[in-house]
Amino acid sequence: MIRIGVIGYGYWGPNLVRNFADCKDAVVRMVCDTRPERLAQVERRYPGVKVTTVPADLCNDPNVDAVVIATPVETHFDLALASLRAGKHVLVEKPITASSDEASRLIDEAQRRRLVLMVDHTFVYTGAVQKIRELVGSGELGDLYYYDSVRINLGLFQQDVDVLWDLAVHDLSIMDFVLPQQPVSVSATGLAHVPGRPKNIAYMTMFFDGPMIAHVHASWLAPVKVRRTLLGGSRRMIVFDDLEGSEKIKVYDSGISVDPSPENVYQMLVGYRTGDMWAPKLSVTEALAVEAAHFVDCVTRGARPTSDGEAGLRVVRLLEAASASMQDHGRPVDIEGVAAR
Repeated sequence: MIRIGVIGYGYWGPNLVRNFADCKDAVVRMVCDTRPERLAQVERRYPGVKVTTVPADLCNDPNVDAVVIATPVETHFDLALASLRAGKHVLVEKPITASSDEASRLIDEAQRRRLVLMVDHTFVYTGAVQKIRELVGSGELGDLYYYDSVRINLGLFQQDVDVLWDLAVHDLSIMDFVLPQQPVSVSATGLAHVPGRPKNIAYMTMFFDGPMIAHVHASWLAPVKVRRTLLGGSRRMIVFDDLEGSEKIKVYDSGISVDPSPENVYQMLVGYRTGDMWAPKLSVTEALAVEAAHFVDCVTRGARPTSDGEAGLRVVRLLEAASASMQDHGRPVDIEGVAAR
């Protein structure tokens, strides 16, 4: 039985506590938050769980095996590092840290102490994204052409991170999970329409070695909520709409073929293929329940998580490159540390 301590009981923390409390191989021992009213909620709902306002209490408690961190991004590194140094396994909310240097230091610390370090890339554990990865890996889509994602809504405006670090991180984690290759450079533009606040609308384009391109549009300033991703290949194309109730994924037997004209080799003939659409059956298990069970299993077996520290680092490197590009009006920025996977 893995004994869990959770730091942060704000927006996401209650979901984490609930899922770990329901996990058959885990028990929640302690919850930490700086606000007494939040801790009062914990005490009412989970009478057997200890509460504290001091994060060090979790690190120093011998009855806690793993620490789950759901706090603002700028606090992730210090809390995760202290937990690892105390011999605790760590699951940290996305993005893993505020910089790639911090993420690398956490990875090194976890490896040195043989501890599990995992980042909460929740969408990776959804049935829809798992199915997309399966379709891509099987070659069902053919050669990949593009990844295009829109994640927009009205609010919530964050104070500590811009819209890319808040919303686009979801799409980047999905892209990192389903695509067999990594981007080599990023171009991004964005604006802040509220004085003194981070950028609330942004566009991010990623370039790859080869005929593949990716684009993410994120906004807190849209009148409608959209959560849609398109993934196109030479054989088939996927539409993933997370707001759909039943058919979140639709696979289209559509594409193009390009053949040289027999009369003129410089003229290309483009043929269009439009076939059937089908919606695969997906697991309906809550993604966070799958993720919690996976984290507990990795801690128990000493296994490497699907969304490990390296996955968190790759996403943070993309976000850093995007931030640098936005500062220079969209100039493409190379991504440091890109290597074959």
